[in-house]
Amino acid sequence: MLLFAGLGNPGPKYANNRHNVGFMAADAIARRHDFSPWSRKFQGEIAEGKLGGEKVVLLKPQTYMNLSGQSVGEALRFFKLAPSAVTVLYDEIDLAAGKVRVKTGGGAGGHNGIRSIDAHVGKEYRRVRIGVGHPGVKELVHGHVLGDFSKADRAWLEPLLEAIAENADLLAGGDDNAFMNKLSLALPGDKTRQEKPAAKAQSHIRQARPQQPTAKIPDTGPMAAMLKKLLGKD
Repeated sequence: MLLFAGLGNPGPKYANNRHNVGFMAADAIARRHDFSPWSRKFQGEIAEGKLGGEKVVLLKPQTYMNLSGQSVGEALRFFKLAPSAVTVLYDEIDLAAGKVRVKTGGGAGGHNGIRSIDAHVGKEYRRVRIGVGHPGVKELVHGHVLGDFSKADRAWLEPLLEAIAENADLLAGGDDNAFMNKLSLALPGDKTRQEKPAAKAQSHIRQARPQQPTAKIPDTGPMAAMLKKLLGKD
């Protein structure tokens, strides 16, 4: 038996936040694999079903993100599972939007939900880190993760959630590399920008040397007559 926990904050106010992508992934898995209806248990919502023949309990902690470990820990103890049976899906600002990485153990990386789970069950559980991008500066992180996904984000988010759900059986079977490969193939590729070729640059010598005005040929006088004779002009 396995426990898959998707992290987020409860309530419609947070439903479309980047911080709630773990909830979104859990919902997608439940829909795709015909899990049971969601019910209340372990300070969260659970749905039960099978992935690749393995019994799986999906959990969405309703404790708010910072106390996620209370819910995950309670479920773990009830089912008498080892931390290695737990997979947590959550948002990761240190990954580009749409990138997914799977690992077991490690640090919390500033994520309060992961920090809470570490405190309640230890660190040796599997983490599915779903990239939501970084706003660029630390001061904007809070607003970024608690902000809603934009319309432009939907171009990669919806295919990604579908791919996570479709290939969740690979997670259940422990084939993390195949899971990540399937996800990378499912995402729409970046369009190559067609840029106009740059104008041919002048050499630094020509740039440094000012252009000399064209010498003016006199119209009258002895010099003019000589030049006309040389050039064959009347």
